[in-house]
Amino acid sequence: MNLHSRLRRLCRGKRKQQTLEILSSLSYRTGQLKEYLQEIANYVHQLIEVDVCVVTLCQEGFAQVLASSAGTEDNQTSSLHGQLAGTVVNTGRSLIVENTKTCTQYGQAPTGFQAYLGIPLRTSQGKVIGTICSFHRQSRRFSGQEVRIVELFAERAATAIDNYFLYEQQRQFNQVLEAEVARRTEELKVAQDKLIQQEKLAAIGEFATGIIHEIRNPLTTMKMGLNYFRKLDLSIQSQERLYLALAESERLERLLREILLYAKPQRLNISRINLDELVAETVNVLRTTPEAIDRYIEYENIYQMEDKNGLMIEIDEDKIKQVLVNLVRNACEAIEVGNKVKVWVTTDVDLPHVLITIWNAGSPIPTEILSKMTQPFFSTKSSGTGLGLAIVQRIIDAHHGELSIESYAELGTAVTVMLPRKYKV
Repeated sequence: MNLHSRLRRLCRGKRKQQTLEILSSLSYRTGQLKEYLQEIANYVHQLIEVDVCVVTLCQEGFAQVLASSAGTEDNQTSSLHGQLAGTVVNTGRSLIVENTKTCTQYGQAPTGFQAYLGIPLRTSQGKVIGTICSFHRQSRRFSGQEVRIVELFAERAATAIDNYFLYEQQRQFNQVLEAEVARRTEELKVAQDKLIQQEKLAAIGEFATGIIHEIRNPLTTMKMGLNYFRKLDLSIQSQERLYLALAESERLERLLREILLYAKPQRLNISRINLDELVAETVNVLRTTPEAIDRYIEYENIYQMEDKNGLMIEIDEDKIKQVLVNLVRNACEAIEVGNKVKVWVTTDVDLPHVLITIWNAGSPIPTEILSKMTQPFFSTKSSGTGLGLAIVQRIIDAHHGELSIESYAELGTAVTVMLPRKYKV
């Protein structure tokens, strides 16, 4: 064996040992995918002594550069059509071209390069997901050992990329799953809270019915006695005390009625009615109530008629009328004499719900009070029971609607009731 052959064998032995040392030191788990692939590109560039080595991801006819030994910007994308890398991906086999000027049947090489070695990145399922492409500016041969070296690195690169995508898919799935679990948990919590609230209200209703019955009977007797004294010739001072007692008995009786109304389950009698007519008729009646004296109530509908019968909606007519009466009376009490209350109904042909808004220009409601207004027994009125808005809230909840209250110094206070057009059992 001559000296040249011995030196060549020695170089091959050192290169093989160096390759094994590098492969044993490479670990995808100790770093990020980008840095890992960059190391592979750099090591292949050094071991087989080429001018440039790139690692690409190939999908749907395009190649994206993930790493390059030349230090060029990553994530560059180019078409595989007519390119040497396209042949590697399409055939799934390694490709060696010693001189791209004389051998053009496999595709074009980047400008300025003549020799090419392309190795496919194949996953454990046999799918080709990219390439390791080595380019040299001069024509040259690639030995079998050099091809095997790049194939070893290609196996590591393919495994890393495949694992990365599997990890990303799993991570995204976990995120979706976590979001779904959180959503379902919140729905369950809301449903559980509603169930607890219903059970509490049922217990309160049963208790209130018995208590109110026991209170109402003696209260009725007391009122009969007080009314009897009205027939007598009493002094002015005695009459004032009598009227005060009668007013307080009326207030107590009203409180008992509202407690019973709030505590009892909201059983709805759903029917399909014309909401526009209901609101217009209710507003017309409310114009004659004591709260509306010397005040103005305006009503307007803001929608396009899509039904010849008008704006039809599925609700409990009596209970929604009760909601309107309560809200419009509150609005009238909030304004000065001579001011106005505006009521309007808005919707759209494509919307599944209808909005009823009651607006007044009275004094703004402080933010700390807004959140408490629908709580039972909370009232800002000296003679209020604190159950009016609580009953309204329960009626709207029973219709699967929403109640919102907004109040601003410049714009006034607007109470909006959102009702679905079709009632869901």
